[in-house]
Amino acid sequence: MQISDAAAAAGTTPRALRFYEQRGLLPPPSRTPGGQRRYGPAEVARVLTIRRLLSLGLTVEDVRGCADRLHLLDGDELPPYDGPACAQSTGTARRRLAALDAEITRLTRLRNDLAARIGVPPRDAPADEPAT
Repeated sequence: MQISDAAAAAGTTPRALRFYEQRGLLPPPSRTPGGQRRYGPAEVARVLTIRRLLSLGLTVEDVRGCADRLHLLDGDELPPYDGPACAQSTGTARRRLAALDAEITRLTRLRNDLAARIGVPPRDAPADEPAT
């Protein structure tokens, strides 16, 4: 299928597919004799996996760090953290989770500071973070 069809099947844009290719997330696709990119079901599945990982808060650089193992993420479910796809894990998911937790804590503090200034009750810190 052409790039526009593959992008539509993956719920994204042709520009995103070209970006994923440039960043090393998507291998260069085969080309027609006229030079047009050609994609198959495996490439569409890979784009869906990339988009799912990005939606979980991973960055493009995070995903690029494990691009050689994306084929192990099969189907609609991500494997358990200690599954075969993560056997050679570099701790990317744990680092991203820690960064997200830190950002949630920072935003909760910021929200509570603003709330205190306008007389709105504060919200509790995330369950695993101490209240400030």
